[in-house]
Amino acid sequence: MVEFQASVTDLLSEEPRTGLRPVRHAKSGKSMTQSLWLNNNVLTDLRDFNHAVSQLLEHPENLAWIDLSFNDLTSIDPVLTTFFNLSVLYLHGNSIQRLGEVNKLAALPQLRSLTLHGNPIEEEKGYRQYVLCTLPHITTFDFSGVTKADRTTAEVWKRMNIKPKKVRIKHNAL
Repeated sequence: MVEFQASVTDLLSEEPRTGLRPVRHAKSGKSMTQSLWLNNNVLTDLRDFNHAVSQLLEHPENLAWIDLSFNDLTSIDPVLTTFFNLSVLYLHGNSIQRLGEVNKLAALPQLRSLTLHGNPIEEEKGYRQYVLCTLPHITTFDFSGVTKADRTTAEVWKRMNIKPKKVRIKHNAL
């Protein structure tokens, strides 16, 4: 759990907030945690995120939980898709404007819990259905369990709203 202000690199000079359990450290001095809580700041982008995480965590590849809620992020940075063990991602209370940003998260095979409420995209028609179609493996969305009925509704919505890509067949000229 880290507290900082406006840029990701600021976290390198901040003292982590104390949590319920003390964070273990490796001999290198880096944290042995699998979670990074960067919520309630004024981050507008994730520039240098990989660098900062590798400076703080002994095993950044094991990062399973990232909380970026209540910041000023306007998009989902592709850097988040490099953490293949990520299972929980909180992005609620930001400024994400385009529903298509969610497509980037399809690259995360372990993602099971996602929050996006409190972003402008929440006002888009079909918001929940779009996310559930795009990320069929999530089990919790915006702090609510994903039910069979949710999945069925999302599939029906998808058939009615998302046009399948046309397959073009090339004809060889004789």
